[in-house]
Amino acid sequence: MFTGIIQAVGTIASTRDKGGDVLLRIATGKLPLADVQPGDSIAVSGVCLTVIEKHADGFSADVSAETLSCTIIGELEPADTVNLEKALTPTTPLGGHLVSGHVDGIAEVIDRRQDARSVRFRLRVPDQLARYIAGKGSVCVDGISLTVNAVDGNVFDLNIVPHTLSETTMHEFKVGRRVNIEVDVIARYLERMLLGDRAAQPGVSGAGLSRAFLAEHGFAGDA
Repeated sequence: MFTGIIQAVGTIASTRDKGGDVLLRIATGKLPLADVQPGDSIAVSGVCLTVIEKHADGFSADVSAETLSCTIIGELEPADTVNLEKALTPTTPLGGHLVSGHVDGIAEVIDRRQDARSVRFRLRVPDQLARYIAGKGSVCVDGISLTVNAVDGNVFDLNIVPHTLSETTMHEFKVGRRVNIEVDVIARYLERMLLGDRAAQPGVSGAGLSRAFLAEHGFAGDA
């Protein structure tokens, strides 16, 4: 687990194809590695990766075909920057929100504008993720724990303060950029729990929830 509070910005040192998978080598910059061992987890722009080898300036990790298919990791090239966070411990301050490092999908930056010293972004998520994004709720963007300002359909707004811009890759975000999105883990589990016994039926997922279903089980009134 992680908190979404970025500890350092690193760079992609190299990528190497391994029969459909990728071996990623990451230079970790100011991220302290003294307590990191092979087998430990590090979130790389929101993707939980396992350290397979530690180097003087960073680490290497395998990236599976599954991870490549549903994240932006496969789009990264040498010299690209990434957000880094080591796995939390029992003594880690939970300054953000609980983040699993399991990316739900890819969003696109569709607007960026200055607002005093902050920057406001608008992002569009895939339709199937829109139901998990709530105003004033939490969302993880490229590994960064952020508060959703407002939601309009499958588009949501973020207000990013100068510190977050300077300490993460968000200062590089431009219109058209694709980013990893992890929705609030509580929303995921709540949706699954609301299915009750239907969750055991083949082919049933959270998409099976509807206003009628919620009303029938006492969770929502009529429109």
